[in-house]
Amino acid sequence: MSGGTGCACDTVFESVDAYRARFEQSLFDLVDHDVLGVFVLVLANASFEHHLFERLRNPLRDAFARWESRFDAGDPRAVGAAPDDIGVFQRLRDHGFDRLGVTHWRRCGPWWLQFNLLRSFRPPRMSHAVVEAGFQPFDDSGFHFNKPFLRDEILWQGEVAGTPVRLLYNKFPFAELHGLLVPAPDQCRPQYLRRSDLEEIWQITNWLGTRLPGVGFGYNGFGAYASVNHLHFQMYCRRQGGYPIERADWVHNGGASRYPVDVSRFEDIDTCWRAVDAVHREGGGYNLLLRPGRAYLVRRALQGSYRHADWTGGFAWSECAGVCTLFDEAVFADLDEDAVAAEFAAMALR
Repeated sequence: MSGGTGCACDTVFESVDAYRARFEQSLFDLVDHDVLGVFVLVLANASFEHHLFERLRNPLRDAFARWESRFDAGDPRAVGAAPDDIGVFQRLRDHGFDRLGVTHWRRCGPWWLQFNLLRSFRPPRMSHAVVEAGFQPFDDSGFHFNKPFLRDEILWQGEVAGTPVRLLYNKFPFAELHGLLVPAPDQCRPQYLRRSDLEEIWQITNWLGTRLPGVGFGYNGFGAYASVNHLHFQMYCRRQGGYPIERADWVHNGGASRYPVDVSRFEDIDTCWRAVDAVHREGGGYNLLLRPGRAYLVRRALQGSYRHADWTGGFAWSECAGVCTLFDEAVFADLDEDAVAAEFAAMALR
């Protein structure tokens, strides 16, 4: 099944089409899996893209009805499921399957907004915590990616560019072909970059970039809305276009327009690492967007040191790169550039 092992030559990464085929087929294979959390994962991933939701709509509707019946009957596999998954399912049930839609998008000046209802059902984990430092040791008793119940959420594992990795589905995606890449998962590294970690992900990004046009990784430092303190990078593969932070008209890309928060572009590991290390020594927060051959570093205030607006759950790597996820349809329709600019200003370093 999707959690199998592989090597760097595995065909899953030979092309975007091959990767998408594995990504989608594994979701099909999981629709009838006897775990509530897996059903939630499949539904959330399917509803991110219109074509996938249409292909899976009927099997998902049938599975949803079965889970409703199991809850009504007091089935232990339902009522004894993980509390987070029960909470999400109850919200889904209150909303109604046939009222679910796919992710909506619109432009807002230079930014992109997306309305993602299912992601609003996501448990907050540590992303809502007040953080006073950019480092915390790995906690084996907390949530991490070695938990046995996550085995069904593994898309692929093996070796990429010399590094053993585990690639899981993002349970509540907000990017195209969204996965969570965990390097050397058994080493239990916290969400705190060392130079060797940066070198690994730089090499992985470059290796994948020769096979998957549009591939990239987002990274949330601890205290910059990382939701799990287990070293991971958020993989995506966009069919067309980059994130707004990649536009040529910004100063950091050689243009004349100034980005609304402190951002630097790097094209080599040495200078990128020196900048990351400086943030570590200063105790600040940061997010990264990694593309083949380059990286964007956003320096920002730590979460909890400022109050974010009610319309956002906090700016993490995607928002810092210019794509904002919204959970209220009215806000999605009405939000303007000034509101986005105000949030960037709130999170800026003082």
